[in-house]
Amino acid sequence: MTEPIGELNPPVRLMLTPGPSSVDPRVYRALATPLVGHMDPWFRGCMDETQVLLRQIFQTENRITLPLSASGSGGIEASVVNVLEEGDEAIVAVNGVFSERMYEIATRASSKVTKVEAPYGKPVDPEDVRRAGKGKKIKMVGLAQGETSTGVLTKIDGVRKVAEELGALLVADTVASLAAVPLDVDRERVDVCFSGSQKAISAPPGMSPITVSAAAEDVFRKRKTKVQSWYFDLTTAMNYWGKDRLYHHTPPISLIFALREAMRLVMEEGLEARWERHRVNQLALIDGLEAMGLKLLVEKPADRLPTVTAVMVPAGADDVKLRNQLLDEFNIEIAGGFGAIKGKIWRVGLMGYCSQKPNVLLFLAALEKCLIDQGFRVASGAGVGAAVQHYTHAETAAAASR
Repeated sequence: MTEPIGELNPPVRLMLTPGPSSVDPRVYRALATPLVGHMDPWFRGCMDETQVLLRQIFQTENRITLPLSASGSGGIEASVVNVLEEGDEAIVAVNGVFSERMYEIATRASSKVTKVEAPYGKPVDPEDVRRAGKGKKIKMVGLAQGETSTGVLTKIDGVRKVAEELGALLVADTVASLAAVPLDVDRERVDVCFSGSQKAISAPPGMSPITVSAAAEDVFRKRKTKVQSWYFDLTTAMNYWGKDRLYHHTPPISLIFALREAMRLVMEEGLEARWERHRVNQLALIDGLEAMGLKLLVEKPADRLPTVTAVMVPAGADDVKLRNQLLDEFNIEIAGGFGAIKGKIWRVGLMGYCSQKPNVLLFLAALEKCLIDQGFRVASGAGVGAAVQHYTHAETAAAASR
C-alpha cells in the first residue's frame, strides 16, 4: 500500500468504438482551459452559446434545450420519467439493448408499457406500433433512431405518424445518430429528443443533450405528481439553464467547455457536409469488409446506422482475441456485441472526428492482418482496394456535381 502512484499517462488509441469516439485536438484544448465558477457571469454567457449550438444541431427552436450532466443513459431516464406518471400507458419500440433500456426505465415509472419488438438487425415496423396502440390511451411512444448495440437506423417519420394518430408524445433516442444522420427535431415533430456528447459530436463522455417541444412542456406542467427523480426533473433543471440561471447543481464545467467547442466544430463543418462524410466513410468501410468476405448483421442498406457497423464474426474466429490484437498491435479499439449477440458481432464505430478516410483504410489493413493470423484466407489488400475504389468513385461524383 506504500507504492507511489505515477503520473497519469494513458495510451493514445484510435477509438473506432460505438462510443466514446476520439476527439479533435481543439476539443482537448477547450477541456484544459481554466475553470470558472458555475454562477460566474462569464460562464453564463458560455451557457448561452452552448444552448445556441445545441439548437442548431438539433434543428429546433425549443425553449428547453440543454445538456444534462449525465451520460446518454441519463438522457433516457430524464426523457421517460418527465413524461410518464403512474398508470400512464406507453409503447416502446425495442430492437436492441438501448431501446430495451428505455422500456425498462418506463416500467419503473409505474406505467403500463407495451414493448413492440423487432429482431436484432432490423427496425421496428410502424404498423406493429399502430396495432399495439389501437384502442388505448397512449401517452408516449419511444424509439431509438440509432440503436448502438446493433447498428440499426430507424426512420423517425413512420413512427411519428403513428404517435400523432394515438395522441402520444414521441420520444427519440439519438445518442448514436445526432450530428451524423439527418435530423430536424422541429420539422419531424419529435417531442423529446436526447443524445450523448461522446458519439458523433465527438466530445468527452458525461453530457446528454436534450430538447423538449412546447407540447411536451405543457404535459410536464399538467403532471398530477412530482417527477420521480429530483435530479432529472427538467422543470427544475431548466431553472438553471433558463434565463434566471437559478442554482440547481454544480455542472461539469470543463465538459461544457469541451462540448461547446465540439459543437462549434460541427457547425463549422456544416450539418449536411458532416452527414455526407459519415455516409461515404461507412459505405467505403462496408465495401472493404464485403470484399474480405465478411457479412453484416444489418442486411438492408437503408437500415444501416452510418456511425456503427455491426460485422458478423466469421465461423471459427476468436472474437476477443482479434479485438485484443487490434488494440495491442495497432492501438485500434473496436467493440464486441453484448446481450443476445455477445460474441457474434464486432461493432465498428465511425463517429464524428473518427469518421475519416485514413482511419477506414488503416482499420481494414489491420483487420486483414488479424484475420490472416487466425488462419483465414483473405486476398491481399482486398478490403483496402475496395474502399479506395469507393472513395475514388465518390470523389469523382462529388467533383462532377460542383
